[in-house]
Amino acid sequence: MTWKDYSLGSLLRGAAGGNRHWRQAWRSPEPKSHYDVVIIGGGGHGLATAYYLAKTYGITNVALIEKGWIGGGNTGRNTTNVRSDYMFPESAAVYDLALSLYEGLARDINFNIMLSQRGWLTLIHNQHQMEAAQHKANWLACNGVDGEIIDVHSVQRMLPLLNTGPGARYPVLGAFLQKRGGTIRHDAVAWGFARAADRLGVDIVQNCEVLGFEQSGGRITSVTTSRGRIGCRKIGVAVAGHSSMIADMAGFRLPVTSRCLQAMVSEPIKPILDHVVISPGTGVYINQTQKGELVMGGVLDLYQSYGQRGTFPTIEKVVTSAVEMFPAFAQARLMRHWAGIVDIVPDSSPIIGQTPVANMFINCGWGTGGFKAIPAGGMLLAHSLAKEAPHPLAEKFGLDRFRSNRLVDEGAAAGIAH
Repeated sequence: MTWKDYSLGSLLRGAAGGNRHWRQAWRSPEPKSHYDVVIIGGGGHGLATAYYLAKTYGITNVALIEKGWIGGGNTGRNTTNVRSDYMFPESAAVYDLALSLYEGLARDINFNIMLSQRGWLTLIHNQHQMEAAQHKANWLACNGVDGEIIDVHSVQRMLPLLNTGPGARYPVLGAFLQKRGGTIRHDAVAWGFARAADRLGVDIVQNCEVLGFEQSGGRITSVTTSRGRIGCRKIGVAVAGHSSMIADMAGFRLPVTSRCLQAMVSEPIKPILDHVVISPGTGVYINQTQKGELVMGGVLDLYQSYGQRGTFPTIEKVVTSAVEMFPAFAQARLMRHWAGIVDIVPDSSPIIGQTPVANMFINCGWGTGGFKAIPAGGMLLAHSLAKEAPHPLAEKFGLDRFRSNRLVDEGAAAGIAH
């Protein structure tokens, strides 16, 4: 066949019908009447939990139920950034575990997650931030996590379009750099974990909304869903901003506030930004995708919401801050924007493990750091479900810490928690 044989019509016909006989990446089974474990939430954390339950503990009679479609929540509504430069030893251990697992995940699940460790730069604008960066570098060194301070000349070489001139609103003295930080293709994480869990025998049930629970003797005996009643021995919950709603159905309260975190992308442009960069002065972070889009995000909305959409005040704040940082970006057009529902807790650290319901275990409270923590969150929740006891790395992140005032206040320690 010659090139002239590839007419536009034939190409369109191939695109429209050529995948009809492709094998599904994972099954779409009808839910069974009973499972050893039911995991609620088909995002990254739920999928990772199902995978590690099957792989590490051999528990394969598992149903993962999702009210929409796999990866349609926060996993598909984030800015794909990963890093592990957290300050408290408890946080550093968990986030560095997640980054280490990400580094080997493509080989582990045989799926290209498009990890790009391009480096994460946190700009330093004044002497106070420089001292805080030095303090942070010392903490990371004690925790065995990589990170270093670079001077303004190194920043200029890495970010030649960054506004570092004398007229800059936020002068740049340097940056804190974690070279292992970077980005990952978010839908690839969801699809890869889903395919890997399915191959180990996990049932992935989409369009299956939780409506309530049946309980007896302080334990959940079944989940009432839009696709019928599903009996279970144990329940795992990984639903991020909807965690308090599931807890309410089960009869207990969580110290979780649900807020929107907005993000947006520009039209595709040629490669001009090789790293991920965040400015504490503007509160805005930026990276460029493999497709050429500039991904931009800012701080949390200040009001509680379950909306999954952007708002014009936040768009204005993020875009003007991005242009202040990189004046050349003013020529790019904004293409789309969105929001995820994040789960904020008082100390900005996750809740992992046992709930007041004897056989229900939860993974929530990651706030703005949920995507970067997916493999670790799944592994730790899987351990709790299998052993009915917290993993050593999760012991400090139990729900009981709010009663005993043993908080891990990472929000205050690390500043911007994206």
